[in-house]
Amino acid sequence: MKIEILSAAEEDLVDGHNFYERQAAGLGNYFLDSLYSDIDSLLVYAGIHPVVYGKHRALSKRFPYAIYYTVEANTVRVRSVLDCRRSSSWTRRHLRLA
Repeated sequence: MKIEILSAAEEDLVDGHNFYERQAAGLGNYFLDSLYSDIDSLLVYAGIHPVVYGKHRALSKRFPYAIYYTVEANTVRVRSVLDCRRSSSWTRRHLRLA
């Protein structure tokens, strides 16, 4: 099994990093370390998460973020990494574009 992070998800991670870095110096890097750790755990737990809006959704352990992914053959494709504090309509629209 391998993990592929799509460009839309990379952009989501950069946006989250920038948001948290504005809150406190170094917090953005901690955010990325935490989210990449959550993404790495998909090597073991891919497919067990509930399907929400047509994609599996894994919740981050330390930040209010959700990792939306699909499992295709032997690849976990991370499609979006979204802030759970956003409205559900915004999340649905964003996932359609990812």
